[in-house]
Amino acid sequence: MSVRLKLTLSYAGFLMVAGALLLAAVWVFLLRYVPNRAMLINPDDRPTNGVFPIRSVLLDVFAPRAAAVMAFLLVFGLVGGWILAGRMLAPLTRITDATRRATDGSLSHRIRLPGRKDEFRELADAFDAMLARLEAHVAEQQRFAANASHELRTPLAISKALLDVARTDPNRDAEELIDRLHAVNTRAIDLTEALLLLTRANQRSFTREHVDLSLMAEQAAETLLPLAEKHGVTIETSGDITPTIGSPALLLQLTTNLVHNAIVHNLPEKGTVSVTTSVRPDSAVLTVENTGDHVTPQLAATLTEPFQRGTERIHTDHAGVGLGLAIVKTITQAHDGTLTLTPRPSGGIRITVELPATSPHTDR
Repeated sequence: MSVRLKLTLSYAGFLMVAGALLLAAVWVFLLRYVPNRAMLINPDDRPTNGVFPIRSVLLDVFAPRAAAVMAFLLVFGLVGGWILAGRMLAPLTRITDATRRATDGSLSHRIRLPGRKDEFRELADAFDAMLARLEAHVAEQQRFAANASHELRTPLAISKALLDVARTDPNRDAEELIDRLHAVNTRAIDLTEALLLLTRANQRSFTREHVDLSLMAEQAAETLLPLAEKHGVTIETSGDITPTIGSPALLLQLTTNLVHNAIVHNLPEKGTVSVTTSVRPDSAVLTVENTGDHVTPQLAATLTEPFQRGTERIHTDHAGVGLGLAIVKTITQAHDGTLTLTPRPSGGIRITVELPATSPHTDR
């Protein structure tokens, strides 16, 4: 049976039970006191003479009318229950239609249930919010797949072109071709590893441990110091112990990506990168800011998208694969944190990562 039919039968059954109880009350509290033998009325006490009605006569008159009332209650309960159930379940019908459309691939449809904020309205609003998140996620995945395909196609096309050159021109310098193939393959491998890292962070398939962000900052700065010296950039690190919980490998990757981007996208000379860690009441904070070109708020809002860069594409040894900040964003979300990008008035950008804090004295 459908839910509407079940509700209809429930309404009708409840009405029949209420009617039966009412008739039983009439019998118990009224008819039981009626005598079952005829009684003469005293003419001295009444203005009219006659016989007092007996129980059997009242039952003969009452029973058919009671049956008619019960039949009416049954029909009224079924019809009224069917109408009321239909009105009550109408929002569920709209939600079901929206679910079918979403199943068919139409994620742009919204229920937008009108009326007062009741349980059905809350369910519809929650479903609309879920559809909006799904639509945004699917669109992001589609853009990511298209960009990833484009990025992977480039090194493969270059490799094919170099191999074609080597085949058609045997006199070409083989060492030069090998070096170029090695560089192209290295970039393709880096891109593939970045894509795998994004997938791992999205799935949250990692073990959470106690981590000190200040140590991560120092390790990332030490690792990238040769790159900073090559670009003429000074790295400054500061901050006290900043405990949090997460994956040490992923959080180190997050910190390294931030510092790497801050070095590469900096002033041509005498640039600076500042890495600081701090503790707030409910969060552990990692802040990386650098000098550089002026960044608009509109551009800053797009930098965490995959394969987005703050400037035009650059093809140097440390240009990256365009997934640095996308990986940072994914790792931050996987650790239930927030990522904020703020352009600096003097040029460059300030990136703040807030992660859930934990006590440094907690037993591991």
